[in-house]
Order: sequence, then structure tokens, then C-alpha cells
Amino acid sequence: MINVVIVDDDSFIRESLKVLVGMDPEIQVSGAAGDGGEALKLLENGAEADVVLMDIRMPGIDGVEGTRLIKRDYPKVAVLMLTTFDDDEYIIEALKGGASGYLLKNIPPDRIIQGIKTVHEGNMLIHPDIARKLASFLQPAAAETAPRPLESYGLTKTELSIVSAIAEGFSNKEIAAELFLSEGTVKNYITEILSKLGLRDRTQIAIFYLKNQR
Repeated sequence: MINVVIVDDDSFIRESLKVLVGMDPEIQVSGAAGDGGEALKLLENGAEADVVLMDIRMPGIDGVEGTRLIKRDYPKVAVLMLTTFDDDEYIIEALKGGASGYLLKNIPPDRIIQGIKTVHEGNMLIHPDIARKLASFLQPAAAETAPRPLESYGLTKTELSIVSAIAEGFSNKEIAAELFLSEGTVKNYITEILSKLGLRDRTQIAIFYLKNQR
């Protein structure tokens, strides 16, 4: 059972999402909140959450800041952003704060449910266009910090291939098929990559790659 907390300042949308998401037998809605601060309090008060489904623009503590706070205190909780806005800067800041991806609110309910399951499995949901824009946003910072060649981090050829695939939004299953590995082996590689680079999750791997590619 996947425990989900829904965060949206619009009570109608919040209640609608509770009904739609809760219809899936593998998902349980364990809480709902009106902004990122309320969501954090829910977790602090013991609400179980594997995935937080979070609106990106809200009064009070918005989705970007809410993501940062939740990932700071609950790093194993996946945050999936929901937006009706074509607002790349907000999305990119949320990804940099640890969000596992984003979805548009107007997509069919089954796509939202699949998105929840995807990020719960440790995968990312980043559209290629956003990945490219994320790279361009990071270019000034990368120039200032003199990025090192990826090979200098002690990653093997296979690990470098996996890092690149994660940055492109590939799931473990897709990476396994591409590299002729089992999904379990891919997961083991990712654990080793996180350890070598001192990173927290797949989102940080993607950002690391985009900052250091030449």
C-alpha cells in the first residue's frame, strides 16, 4: 500500500484528488493539507507518507519551499509536483529541492496514479524539455565552480551510463533493458553511485550530471 499526502490550497481540487487517487486499491490517502507547511506538520504528527502530491503554487508555504522542507526532514518521502502552470522556473527550483518530478493537473486520473507509483518506485518524471532547461539554468553556476570531468569522480563506464540515463528520465526498468542488466543490479549500481558522489537521491544524480557534463 502506497501512503499519499495530498497538498493543494484549493479545497475542491484537494477533495477531488483524494477521491480519484483513493480509488486505486494500491494507494491510501493518509492526509491532506492546504500548503507545504501544513503538509510538514502532518508528517511531524505521524501521518504516514511514501509520496506527497504537491501543488506548486500556493499561498503560505508553496510547493517549492514545501518540497525543500519535507526532503530536508524526510528524505525518503518522494514529492511529486502538480501544476497547471507552464512555469519552468518553479518546476526547476522544486527539482533542485528534491522533487522527483511533476505532472499537469489536467491529465487523466490514471496518469496521476501511474505517476505516484513511478516516483514511489524511485524513478523520476521529468520531461526532456525541462531537463534541457535545467541544464541551461545550471550553466552559470557550473562555470563558477569549474565542473570536473565526470570520469574524475571514480565512476565506472556502466555507472556513467546509468547516471546519464537517470538524467534523461529513464526508469530502472528502462535502464536495465538498455544495459542488459537486471533491475536489481541497476538498483545496486544506483546505491553505489549515490555513495561515491555523496548524493541523496536520483534527482541529485540528474542535477550532478547536468552540472558536470561538457
